[in-house]
Amino acid sequence: MVKQRIENFSIAQICDSGECFRMTPIGETTYSVIASGRYLEVEQHGMDCVFSCDEAELEEFWKGYFDLDIDYMSYIEKINPNDTYLVNAAEYGSGIRILRQDLWEMIVSFLISQQNNIVRIRRCIQNICEQYGEQRVNFRGEAYYTFPTPEALAGLTEDALKECNLGYRSKYVVRTARSVVAGEVDLAAIEKMPYKEAKEELLKLFGIGEKVADCICLFGLHHLQAFPIDTHIRQALDAHYKRGFPRRRYKGYEGVLQQYIFYWELCGR
Repeated sequence: MVKQRIENFSIAQICDSGECFRMTPIGETTYSVIASGRYLEVEQHGMDCVFSCDEAELEEFWKGYFDLDIDYMSYIEKINPNDTYLVNAAEYGSGIRILRQDLWEMIVSFLISQQNNIVRIRRCIQNICEQYGEQRVNFRGEAYYTFPTPEALAGLTEDALKECNLGYRSKYVVRTARSVVAGEVDLAAIEKMPYKEAKEELLKLFGIGEKVADCICLFGLHHLQAFPIDTHIRQALDAHYKRGFPRRRYKGYEGVLQQYIFYWELCGR
């Protein structure tokens, strides 16, 4: 167990912010997280957090995963004080951070996210992990499942994942897994590309459009300039930014502000 006092970090807000689907409340103040085959529990009271791992694992993996070395208040302080909508959104979601998640998991997660809600997305992902992931045991002796590899999904029929409630999205995931396994898509190469080039590569994948590509760039590649526009963001833009969001003013971290807006529209209004 490791105790940390962290500003601008809320495990509850991150869980509900639509960027991660393998984070689960397991008590009033405790959440479980499964990422890159690892299992973690985080208990939080205010800024005081307890991580269920040792110092070495926190330093080696979880600090990077939660982006804890970055000062998120520096983003908030740069918001135009006259933009009361964005000021309120950032204040409401000030504990959100952009996680550094696995690219493959984000590709599949946001293929599944299309025309879907967060509760159903979580259930679909849990289903495919239990069906096609690897079973492991956490520090409590309880079973959990890793995210399935491309190889585990590439050999399936295109409709096989309908049994996991993916519906028409099943063929998107299976075809993409086949593309990765066949070498038509090089995930390692995409991880090294700048934002625009990475997005162009992702758009070549079956079932991926502009919004999904930007979600993957933001949450799977940590390109903070990605600005996914879904229904919630479109409504906010139409209501508060009729000339478009001032991306030039916030160049390089627009995606952080997008998450504040998304969370505000989803949970705060």
